[in-house]
Amino acid sequence: MSDFTSLAAFQALLAAMPGPDATAIAAAADRNGQLTKPPGALGRLEEIAQWVAGWQGTAQPRTDRAQICIFAGNHGVAARGVSAFPAEVTAQMVLNFVHGGAAINQLAKTFGAKMTVEALDLETPTADFTEGPAMSEAEVVAALQAGWNAVDATANLLVVGEMGIGNTTAAAAIATALYGGDWVGRGTGVDDAGLARKGAVVAAGLAANPVARGDGLQALRCLGGREIAAMAGAMARARALRIPLILDGFIACAAAACLAAAVPGSIDHTIAGHLSAEGAHGRLLGQLGKEPLLSLGLRLGEGSGAALAIAVVRAACACQSGMATFAEAGVAAG
Repeated sequence: MSDFTSLAAFQALLAAMPGPDATAIAAAADRNGQLTKPPGALGRLEEIAQWVAGWQGTAQPRTDRAQICIFAGNHGVAARGVSAFPAEVTAQMVLNFVHGGAAINQLAKTFGAKMTVEALDLETPTADFTEGPAMSEAEVVAALQAGWNAVDATANLLVVGEMGIGNTTAAAAIATALYGGDWVGRGTGVDDAGLARKGAVVAAGLAANPVARGDGLQALRCLGGREIAAMAGAMARARALRIPLILDGFIACAAAACLAAAVPGSIDHTIAGHLSAEGAHGRLLGQLGKEPLLSLGLRLGEGSGAALAIAVVRAACACQSGMATFAEAGVAAG
């Protein structure tokens, strides 16, 4: 269970998180140098494998127990017409996840990942952040705890995803609070008028919540949603358990940005799964210092892009751990 009951305690926990195992990284690099291939021939796969090795503490990492955690929440700001879909779609999509009918269900089955879904008080949307904080401290802590407790301690690779009508607006507001500038995009496909409404809503949210500027956890509380906070909680739990985590799109990266702003280095256990078609996602990855593994024009959310990247991370670890060394294969080294 979670070990925090306040945002201050959560931030202290973040600051005390373990780092990667330098000995394992060195051992993985040494093994990589002995595998039956020219140096660097597997390109970025070699870097990924050694990154996973550092968090798992072994020169021969495994990613056969992947978990995908999906969190759903409703946003009060959705009533301001910031989405092309009504708020009821959140609950309807949760049922679709449960019944196995969504894209993320198919990806989870394709890659043999355990998938869990948690709906967070869908009947009680967060407050409209144009009028004040989206959540009280107790509410955001409860959502962080829900994410923390959703992570399977036996997993060796994690993806977190989301569903929540209006959450690209929340993510844009968080990015604006942390970095300044304009982060508003079309999300579910709003027209020009909807885009203008989103921009006005974000500006109003920042004006109503000045405490959010430059403060990761206050930005999460004042401008985020329960599902965004739960993703942040799951990301933190993965760090505590030294589980490598694949980041999804703009909304997941907004959750990660809150952690990174709260405690620099707190998302070092994450890798960017993909570059989404949501316009500001690439800029946000730049702020986080993350280079995406894939770029397929996705903008679905649900953890879908990160789930696809499971295949890349798994392939990297399979080569690192399963290939023969020159000595084992009886091949003359160059």
